[in-house]
Amino acid sequence: MLVPGCGTGYEIALFARHGDDVLGIDFSQAALEAARRYLGAQSRLVRQADFFAFEEGSFDFVYERAFLCALPRVRWSDWARRMSELVRPGGELAGFFYLDDNERGPPFGTSREGLHRLLDRAFLLREDKAIPPQDSLAVFAGKEIWQRWERRL
Repeated sequence: MLVPGCGTGYEIALFARHGDDVLGIDFSQAALEAARRYLGAQSRLVRQADFFAFEEGSFDFVYERAFLCALPRVRWSDWARRMSELVRPGGELAGFFYLDDNERGPPFGTSREGLHRLLDRAFLLREDKAIPPQDSLAVFAGKEIWQRWERRL
């Protein structure tokens, strides 16, 4: 499992605690230092890498949480192409996507239709659920959805 833009490593710890084979990557050295502090003995589960140049192979599962919305919109088609390379056919891209029509960011919001435009070529939408505001980070409250996309064979 891959977690791009892993930030402070919170999700890495959760996935590892549940027995998942997980790798977190982040471009930011400061984020990685925070993740290593948070993860302690599990700090080996994160490394510095550029998502767009990362050459670690493909994954059965890639987790999204506040990564796409942190990228400038001009990079979104690159993000979608890269996701189609990183998720093995039959694998999944799943996570929380930020819906908002804001013009400024970050976070940069999108729409369900926008996600379909980005992902339909390589993925099939398998799950789409609204997230209760109390389960989101404050900045995303009431504007997140959970989606699970399966990589086309």
